[in-house]
Amino acid sequence: MREAEKPRQLPLDLGHGTGYSRDDLVVSPANSEAVALVDHWPDWPSPVVVLAGPIGSGKTHLASIWREQANAVRLEGRALGESWPGLGDRPVLVDDIDAGPFSEQGLFHLINTVRGAGSHLLLTARRFPSAWEVTLPDLSSRLKAAATVEIHEPDDLLLSGVITKLFSDRQVEVEPHVVQYLARRIERSLATAMRVVDRLDRMALEQKTRITRALAAEVVSAMDEGQGEFDL
Repeated sequence: MREAEKPRQLPLDLGHGTGYSRDDLVVSPANSEAVALVDHWPDWPSPVVVLAGPIGSGKTHLASIWREQANAVRLEGRALGESWPGLGDRPVLVDDIDAGPFSEQGLFHLINTVRGAGSHLLLTARRFPSAWEVTLPDLSSRLKAAATVEIHEPDDLLLSGVITKLFSDRQVEVEPHVVQYLARRIERSLATAMRVVDRLDRMALEQKTRITRALAAEVVSAMDEGQGEFDL
């Protein structure tokens, strides 16, 4: 006779309030230079700064912190025009500029507008400007004059801190050795850390159990087998 299945508690999506303020930011050697850049605004080395790093390294998080701090205007790279009425001297953010095609002429005019206003432009990208395959000579020259700051893939210290914080945002206590296990085993991506924490929290609620190393191993194993693309 089959053993009766344990009753499953279906968790409600309560919209867990993950914090994205400067105080919530976890700092490690992987992102310390980029964090220093945000902290030292407006004392920047150049009117144009490129924050470059791989997907999931936290570029957008840092850019969002800077945007709020600087009261910057956010523009889309694929929709750059050649004039921005009312921009004035406000700083500008273009996130993921190299994620798709963008107007080289538009970016060139934006850089000139920002420089002329004595303001700042922050561009985030996956690669350094030299890899953008820019064909407009004047834009290439402007980008060579920009300051470039690299943000690296999250290290164990940063991943552990982020995972701990994500669980804390959900008011879930997890043993340090479980956090360390996850940091060593998951893909080095902050987005992956969010998916893992979300899935573990849901599974623990469904099974009415604590988040243990065994449960963490189950989720990591599922991800390793290509079954771990969990919706947030």
